[in-house]
Amino acid sequence: MSDPVLDRLCIDAIRFLSVDAVEKAKSGHPGAPMGAAPMAYVLWDRFLRHNPAETAWPDRDRFVLSAGHASMLLYSLLHLTGYQLSLDEIKRFRQIGSRTPGHPEYGEIPGVEVTTGPLGQGFANGVGMAIAERMLAQRFNRPGHTIVDHRTFAIVSDGDLMEGVAAEAASLAGHLKLGKLIYLYDDNKVSIEGGTTLAFTEDVAARFRSYGWRVLGPLDGMDTAQVDAALREATSSEDRPTLIVCRTTIGYGAPTKAGLNVAHGEPLGAEEAKGAKKALGWEHPEFTVPPQAAAHMRLALQRGAAAMQDWNQRFHAYRAAFPAEAAQLRQAVHGELPPGWDVGLDSLFPPDKPLATREAGSQALNRIAAKVPALAGGSADLAPSTKTLIKDGGDISAGAFGGRNFHFGVREHAMGSICNGLARHGGVIPYAATFLIFSDYMRPPMRLAAMMRQRVIYVFTHDSIGVGEDGPTHQPVEQLMGLRSVPNMVVIRPADATETVEAWKLAVARRDGPTALVLSRQNLPVLDRSIYPTASSVKHGAYILWEASPDPDLIIIATGSEVSIALDAAKQLQAQGVAARVVSMPSWELFDAQPADYRERVLPSRIRARVSIEAGAKVGWERYIGLDGGAIGLSTFGTSAPAKDVYEHLGITASHLVQQAQAVLHRLQRAKVS
Repeated sequence: MSDPVLDRLCIDAIRFLSVDAVEKAKSGHPGAPMGAAPMAYVLWDRFLRHNPAETAWPDRDRFVLSAGHASMLLYSLLHLTGYQLSLDEIKRFRQIGSRTPGHPEYGEIPGVEVTTGPLGQGFANGVGMAIAERMLAQRFNRPGHTIVDHRTFAIVSDGDLMEGVAAEAASLAGHLKLGKLIYLYDDNKVSIEGGTTLAFTEDVAARFRSYGWRVLGPLDGMDTAQVDAALREATSSEDRPTLIVCRTTIGYGAPTKAGLNVAHGEPLGAEEAKGAKKALGWEHPEFTVPPQAAAHMRLALQRGAAAMQDWNQRFHAYRAAFPAEAAQLRQAVHGELPPGWDVGLDSLFPPDKPLATREAGSQALNRIAAKVPALAGGSADLAPSTKTLIKDGGDISAGAFGGRNFHFGVREHAMGSICNGLARHGGVIPYAATFLIFSDYMRPPMRLAAMMRQRVIYVFTHDSIGVGEDGPTHQPVEQLMGLRSVPNMVVIRPADATETVEAWKLAVARRDGPTALVLSRQNLPVLDRSIYPTASSVKHGAYILWEASPDPDLIIIATGSEVSIALDAAKQLQAQGVAARVVSMPSWELFDAQPADYRERVLPSRIRARVSIEAGAKVGWERYIGLDGGAIGLSTFGTSAPAKDVYEHLGITASHLVQQAQAVLHRLQRAKVS
């Protein structure tokens, strides 16, 4: 039976560690931790199954603070329950090099499951985590051996629920009946500009019921008994996800700011903080944790150790009964690939028949999926066009999570965020597919995947003006450069079917960040690899595909569907007495990571005559062609016509490339003479 006095002491310890840290930093969001502390305490003290001493325990419950602006709430909980987050780090909140940044960041702080802050992302990440749990449970659990069995909890805010990504993810979660997904809604009715009634008067409970969620409340989120009862009800049934609506008071205890927007995104101020402590009877110096509160909260270490020991014993029994499955489970959760997974992928495509790289990607995906059971994914209702179905892989649906094909619906934003949750959970290597133009709808989760260094694969087809008749709304121009600008994102635009296989191999093997595969709708020539260098050179990002001479006059750099155009132009130039080198550059990022001597061999600094060709924005190509070079690309949107006509109309042709090359050579010759 709980002790109300001790509970209050622990809750206030959470509150005032948060207040003190924000005050010391002179920056932060104190109000949400002050109001949400009671429900967070009940969850962490009585329901969350975790082990602060072993943060990577596979069967732990997951907790997501989707309201990432309330980061000090999470940091206080982590410190108090025994994670490796010291009081000194709490005192260094929002400072250079601290482990307590302004918003929770995965990889920086033990116990932080995902990077949150952009609202709605954590909400959708949690949906992905809950799906991953169900997938692994169906794949590995056996009668009498339940080895995967945990829940996903989150605290979400008004701001999270206003964001469209949360609506997309909630709709899919309800459709899939994710019964182990439980969210506490911090309904404090305050946003930065004022009361939520300024812009948010919908019936949230009715909305979530329409999605297929169980909705509990509204209840008094400041009352631990009510929160406890709601969580017990939520965990007693697994037929659908649960939203617990908790009415709270932002800045609870602050004399003049409680319940107001001024408690949201700025420090209380010394006098207001002092007044809050007085109002709540907190008579301790700054950054003090009373011994009774510390002792009680650190019981999480004992509970966690006991729960993990029990799981380890069950896993040993499981391994004895099902050794192959146990080995596969360990391999999956550690992100390892089966031995020989990439054997037999070379020489899939003969050079006698042109093939769209999306079709080649489909064949590569299916060959790899046959040997990598963890690989699973889907598209935003475009699988027949993106060619990303795993044949005979089965569909993921409510109550049937043994399949490998997701149907995300027309929900690109949620698809990206859910894939982040799948990757962060572990055990699944997710891919998400759509047209390149619609990557704009999922930029926020792609950025966060790169920030968290997650193994997520994006398959973007219909990569250029080659989309043709669909016109400028569907013809990507600036998207490639946008993706390349994201730190730690590897973008690969293969020239032909064989390069596509290599691109897929690189994407599956890469473990420290996301990879975007950018593939064509239109058929492209399959290069004869008995003539041209092996496509395994894709791993270098760029390589010499063809040259008229080892000491060329000019270098042509091309990607994707324009590589075959570059080859045609180079041979025309050869007939005119110009020795050209063609460099296939499927990935800027991979090329930039190569040793300097390799980069110099491919793009010798002495050869200033260079031309790039790519059916996208030209900006950025100057890093490879220099100030003397020329870039063939797009500075306008496309147009609606057959692909061949669009290429001709916009000047993405071999004849235009030859003209540009001659102009560059002429300009350099004139400069040399003068």
